[in-house]
Order: sequence, then C-alpha cells, then structure tokens
Amino acid sequence: MKRIAPAADPALMLGFDTSDDAAVYRLDDHTAAVLTLDFFTPVVDDPYEFGAIAAANALSDVFAMGGKPLTALNILAFSCSLGTEVVAEVMRGGSDKVREAGAFVVGGHSVDDDEPKYGLSVFGVVDPDHIVRNEGAQAGDVLFYTKQLGTGILNSAFRAGLETDESMRPAIESMMELNRAGAEAMLEAGVHAATDVTGFGLAGHLHEMLEASGVGARLDWASLPLFDRVWEYSCAYCRPGKSFQIIDWAHAFVKQGTLDDAEYDNRMGVICDPQTSGGLLVAIPPENADVFATAFERRTGRSPARIGEVIDAPAGLIFMR
Repeated sequence: MKRIAPAADPALMLGFDTSDDAAVYRLDDHTAAVLTLDFFTPVVDDPYEFGAIAAANALSDVFAMGGKPLTALNILAFSCSLGTEVVAEVMRGGSDKVREAGAFVVGGHSVDDDEPKYGLSVFGVVDPDHIVRNEGAQAGDVLFYTKQLGTGILNSAFRAGLETDESMRPAIESMMELNRAGAEAMLEAGVHAATDVTGFGLAGHLHEMLEASGVGARLDWASLPLFDRVWEYSCAYCRPGKSFQIIDWAHAFVKQGTLDDAEYDNRMGVICDPQTSGGLLVAIPPENADVFATAFERRTGRSPARIGEVIDAPAGLIFMR
C-alpha cells in the first residue's frame, strides 16, 4: 500500500504503514482527525437492524482509537428493484446508531447494485497526545474483551437452519451495540493498547496487537465469553468459510502446547471466528484492571471479560491455558 499512496505529509500521524483501526491526521497541537470507512453485505434479514449493525461496526474504529465520532457519510449499494422502503429502513438504522454515538449523518453516496451493501465513512477527533493504538501493550497488562464471541459461527448456524430468529437475538443485539462504553472505560483506566475485533477474529486481531507491541499473550480459555452453542457448533465444523483461512494463518502464532489435535482445532474455530461489529480488545495496566472493569460495568450493567494477560514472549505469539 505504501507504493500506492505513500505518506508525504508530516501531519499524517497514522496511515497505511500500520495495522491500526483508522487513519489519524493532526489538525493542530490539540486536535487530530480520525478517518475510517467500512461497509459490508447484510448479516441479518431485518433492514433496520442491518443498518444499525453496519453503522456500529464503522463507528467502532473511531472508538477503538480513543476518538469521538462527529460526522458520517452513508455508503449505499442497493438494487433499485428492492424499492425505497427497504433502503429507507437501512438508512434509518444507520442514522439512529450514529445519533446514539453523538454524531450526525451529513450525506453520502449510493449506487445501483444487485448485491446490497451498506456502511459509513466516519470522521472523528482525538487528542493527538492520547491516541489509543494497537501498539503499546506491555508484559503484565491485563487483556479484556467487551462483548461475547461467536457471531460468525452463529450466523453460519442460522443459515443452516440450526438457529431461529428468536435464538439469534442476543447476537443481533450485541452486533448493534456501540463500543462507546468500552472506549470511555479504557481511557479512564489508562489503556496501553486497544483494537476492535472484527474480520480476523480474536486471534488475528490480538496477534496484530502483540506483534506491533513486541510481546506475546496467554489466553485463559475458560474465561472467553462465548454465546450459547458456539462451542458445540465449532466442534461440529459449523463455521464461516473465512474462518478456515484464518485458522491456516493463525497456526503459525497460536501455540498448540499440550492440547490434543481435536481440542486445538475446535478452540481455533472459536478464536479465529470472524466477528461482525465485535467488541473491544484492550490491554490495561494491571494496577488499573479493576478501574476498567468498574468503569465498564457502570456504563453497561455487565462486567467485561478478563481473558488473559500480556507476557514477555516472542512478538505476536499466543498461548492458551
């Protein structure tokens, strides 16, 4: 990507050169712009909920950087044959979620496309001296995750007729939830590093954070917050097609240890499950772990999952216990 768009402006603080969640451009000594864009095809049948999920997902990149979203532009690709009511519901879902984030939809662009897609381009701001990156995790840090895992697996089960509209409600509500509370809590707790967990699964996004920080991590398998039946579906190979590609990639950095082949593979199916609008993965100084947990619970009414710790190990390696 550097060959396509080389960074030539010293005000560009983050661009193509890292795996961070958004680009950051310094405006002055006290303000930097946070810029991100995300869109995808429908993951649920209800148009309003699809719009809300896509918007929450796009806004998440700004929250993960410790930023505040200000404005958003719609990105809409729908077939004209679907009619205006469906499109209006998608945009209403997106607009409601943007408003909940304290920002405004100010326009956008649409094209006629046989395969529906929706998302946002988001503009936000952050203090340039307090940008939260996926780099900076330190040995001893406590790892927290703020949502449940397994949306990709559950969507596969739903398409296979194994889940119902009613049983999918917890996953849908989770995907529609903003990561605003987690972002505010991590800033209150002096976070060292953070990222949102999306298309590369927990393992992939944790690996990127660890590799950028020059450390490893130990995951506490029993503490991973899974939706109901996710483990059973992983064992039955009811997984998204993309998860198998992620697993092949992750074999190099997720250590099998003493796990037998079947247990290792089934666990990999979970931690390599691509998430849609997943939660925040944060590395908190150990002395502030309770501060983060309390701040998050105060805002959401639930506790974040304490899923492991950062350790002094070769950069990017993940161990499970």
